Amino acid sequence: MILIEKTQIMGLEPTIRGMRNPMNSWAKSDSGPCLTHGPAHCKDCPYPEGSCHATEADLDSHLIVGPNDLDLMLRLARAGSVDGKFRRMIAVYVDLTAPLYWWKEFDTYKVGTVANSCSTMHKIHSKPFTMDDFSHEHLLGEGCIPDHAYQNSHDVLNLTIESLNFWRGIFVGEITGESIEKGDKRAWWQMIQLLPSSYNQKRTVMLNYEVLANIYQHRRNHKLDEWREVCRWIESLPYSEIITCNTIEKDKSNVLTSAIAKLKAEQWSEEEIANLLLGQTKKEQLKLFSDGRDTTPVHGGAVDIPAVMADGTKNY
Repeated sequence: MILIEKTQIMGLEPTIRGMRNPMNSWAKSDSGPCLTHGPAHCKDCPYPEGSCHATEADLDSHLIVGPNDLDLMLRLARAGSVDGKFRRMIAVYVDLTAPLYWWKEFDTYKVGTVANSCSTMHKIHSKPFTMDDFSHEHLLGEGCIPDHAYQNSHDVLNLTIESLNFWRGIFVGEITGESIEKGDKRAWWQMIQLLPSSYNQKRTVMLNYEVLANIYQHRRNHKLDEWREVCRWIESLPYSEIITCNTIEKDKSNVLTSAIAKLKAEQWSEEEIANLLLGQTKKEQLKLFSDGRDTTPVHGGAVDIPAVMADGTKNY
């Protein structure tokens, strides 16, 4: 599991100023604060519909990126990390609560990130351990392995929690030990070294749009649910298209290349493939799939071709 809270975006206005410095094109900037003073006046807003990410709390100070500035942002972002360096100036603050096994992977992103975490070193004994302190949504429980209770993952975690609470009790003086007294560091070591990697830790993190673009590119299809959830959160950020644009376009290109390769494997000529890709109507495209060929569907959803193929008269 991962909990994403208290997201705050900062630096859009100075970022846009700096982005336009190389060409002295400040006069072309069309971004500015919300001028509508509330949703009731949105019809009078000079900015395009859908470009406002303001909330009721920040209508007076919220910056809306205008179409000219957004277009320049997208062109620079698509040109690569050098021209798109303005993304490093857009700061993102967020509270993340996630298991230690996820934080271990997150810590590979050292450049452009800062984090303050809740300390297991100092506060591991501050309260009793409960199941909710751990990510356990995928653990198999009762009935999964009836003949081997010691292999029941859910029960093993429960047993670990009981042991952690036993040593915590000794360390804080709630339980009297025969050979270990309150505050004995040996009891503290039992908690530190027994703590599972599924333990959830909270950190307040500072990132930027460039770091998020790197994360989105490499983690959007990761096997960990936590990374997929983070990538969905990235997609929800204001003007996230300047983060995701290169990755999405690369995905589309890969799907299209794969589709063409599969069509060629089915003996489609280059002319027929061109007609499919450049056809004016779906009817013309579908005609290519109803001529008796035993074609293989192309799945992906990132481009229109798979949808066209799935809509054919054959049961692909």
